[in-house]
Amino acid sequence: MKKCYTYDDVNIIPKYSDIKSRSTIELRTRFTKNINIDIPIISAPMDTITGFDMAFEMLKQGGVGVIHRFMSIEEQCDIIGKINFHMDDYTGDDVPYIICAAIGVSGDWFERAQELALKGADVLLIDVAHGHHQRVGESIEKIKNDIPRVEVIAGNVATGEAVRYLCEKGADAIRVGIGNGSLCETRIRTGVGIPQVSALLDGISVADKFNVPVIADGGIRNIGDVCKGLACGADSVMLGSLLSGTKESPGEIEKQGEWPNEKLFKKYRGSASRDSKRSDKNVEGNHKVISYKGKTLRILSDIKDGIRSSFSYVGANNISEFHSKVEFIEVTRAGQIEARPHLL
Repeated sequence: MKKCYTYDDVNIIPKYSDIKSRSTIELRTRFTKNINIDIPIISAPMDTITGFDMAFEMLKQGGVGVIHRFMSIEEQCDIIGKINFHMDDYTGDDVPYIICAAIGVSGDWFERAQELALKGADVLLIDVAHGHHQRVGESIEKIKNDIPRVEVIAGNVATGEAVRYLCEKGADAIRVGIGNGSLCETRIRTGVGIPQVSALLDGISVADKFNVPVIADGGIRNIGDVCKGLACGADSVMLGSLLSGTKESPGEIEKQGEWPNEKLFKKYRGSASRDSKRSDKNVEGNHKVISYKGKTLRILSDIKDGIRSSFSYVGANNISEFHSKVEFIEVTRAGQIEARPHLL
């Protein structure tokens, strides 16, 4: 039986560095085979994470927000139209103008894909729980054949075999991670899943042979985990919980308590939660309220600072050097405890 590792099981080894200033470190990366973005951060296609406000803010900051699919085709297309209208205020090479929207693989999925492409989506992300599936493969082939101008991101998967299947079908990027979301109960309810570090290392070893970028999705609890995901070889990291409760996440700010002790919250839920699905069928997620965090910009700034610091610890000027120089060590339980500030 193979032993597998997740983020808490490993640390990055510090190495000789000649980095004079972390501000000079380049964060540009591949989003898909043919599309680059300025920062390796993507907001998840969840209905409490990425609507218009989050997608627009992510674009302004150099990342990508994947517009969720849990709405009508018209509503999703309207968000793309709204982004196109407002992007007139932001021109120049410093703003990568990439629009990505999520689709499924059943029902009116292809009609949705066509309409999103017509409205200006550059990338379609096939958003399903189990990406190593016949329907996903067929969907990739149909999109690449009938809507060739768009790039296709496929997933989610957790094995090299699954990555190979999707690459051979024509995927332009792969989303890796199963059963590790902050509100995901897949492993509890089904027993299915692979610890994220092992899933990434296995998948990326195959994706590299096809020159297909990988998105590390799930298992991120802090900025250090973002760095470890990239260290595994991922080209970018998808975030849900770290961006939940922000000003730009969908949903109203709610108040609890009375002044002067009132607190602000926003709702956050998994895509397979009972609250999101509005049914009791195939529920593999949960929901909760999150303390209001303020603007997404502040969180993204902290994450970028953390990534640059991680790069500097191994002497890497960019993500390509980081991938080539980084090494992991296995961490014991005592090491995990030591890693936490013991006076807090």
